[in-house]
Amino acid sequence: MTADTTRPPSAVVITRPLAQAEALAPRIAALGLRPVLFPLLEIHALAPDGGNRLQAALAHLGDYAMAMFVSPNAIDAAFHHLDAWPAGVAIGIVGAGSRAALARHGVDQSNARIIAPLLAEKTDSEGLLAALDLPALQDRRVLIVRGQAGRDFLSEALRRAGVQVEHVSAYRRVAPPPSPARIAQLRTLLESDSCWIITSSEALRNLLQLLPETALDDAVVKMQQKRIIVPHPRIAETARLAGFSCVTLTGSGDERLLAALQSDS
Repeated sequence: MTADTTRPPSAVVITRPLAQAEALAPRIAALGLRPVLFPLLEIHALAPDGGNRLQAALAHLGDYAMAMFVSPNAIDAAFHHLDAWPAGVAIGIVGAGSRAALARHGVDQSNARIIAPLLAEKTDSEGLLAALDLPALQDRRVLIVRGQAGRDFLSEALRRAGVQVEHVSAYRRVAPPPSPARIAQLRTLLESDSCWIITSSEALRNLLQLLPETALDDAVVKMQQKRIIVPHPRIAETARLAGFSCVTLTGSGDERLLAALQSDS
C-alpha cells in the first residue's frame, strides 16, 4: 500500500524549525488544507564563545569579497548582529528561502550584489559554486556563515580554486526531545493519510530515529508509505534509500512546494 496522491491529505505535516513552520502554515491553510506543525529540528543559539566568534567575524565584513550563507537560519542569526549590509561585499546564497530571509532584513538586488544558483533544481552548494566567478575571487577572502557541523564541500572547492576561505558558525541544530505529547502526536499522524514536508536530510534522519519511540510494530512501514514533499534531490535520494515509496521533488522555494500541494487539492 502506498500514499494516495489523488485526493487531498487530511493533514500537511510541516517539519521545519518552528519559526519557519509557523510562517508556512497560513499559506497551506489558504489552500484549504490543514497544516500540522511537527518540527524535526530546533535552532539554538551558540554558546557564548561561539557567539563571540560570530560577532567578531561580522564586525570585519568589509574585509571580505563575499559572505556566503548556507541557509535562512544563518542569515537570521547573522543579521541579529548587523545594522546594515556593508557596501561592496557580495552575498552568496543557495535558495529562495535565503533570498526571502535577506529581504526580511532589507537586503535585495537593489542594494546588494546577491549571487545564487542559476537553476531551481540545483539550489545547493554545488549550484552556488557553479554560479560564482571563481577567477575574480582568487586570492581574496570569503566568509561562509553556517550552522555547526555544516558541509565542507564549498570550503574545499573554493580553496582548490585559490580562494581564502574562512567559516563561522551562526547557530546549532538539535533534534527536539521525544516528549510524551510529541510521541502521541506522531502516532496520530502515522495513522492518518498525512502528507509530510521535509526540507533537510538531517530532519528526515531525526524522524526515522524517532519512530521506534512510538512502540508501534509497523511505525517504519507506515511512515515509508506517506507521501513526502522535498525541495532537493539529495533529500529525495535519502528518502528513497530509506524505503519511502512516494517522494515528490519540487525544487527550491515555497511557491513550488505549494504548487505541488495544490495539484492534489
